[in-house]
Amino acid sequence: MRIEFNPLFEEVLFSILVYIENESPSAGIRFEEALLEHLEGLTLFPYKFRKSIYHDDEHIRDYIFMGYTIPYLVDEKNDMIVVLDIFKWMEK
Repeated sequence: MRIEFNPLFEEVLFSILVYIENESPSAGIRFEEALLEHLEGLTLFPYKFRKSIYHDDEHIRDYIFMGYTIPYLVDEKNDMIVVLDIFKWMEK
């Protein structure tokens, strides 16, 4: 399986990285490297994580990374994983 990134994921990730790098440039780099490494691991066990609580589709899973939820679609037909979004739920 290969991994593709939805444009929304890329846009939001960029914003998150800008925020982190404003506090600590090295922390932003470490966050991005670790996240991408972990996402690559999805290719081995794409159904490892829970069915998404945000989508009613067995093929959409929620990966939790450092407090961020990353929904992704397992597209078996096209032999790929599509990373859809990244967000952090915050209580008001």
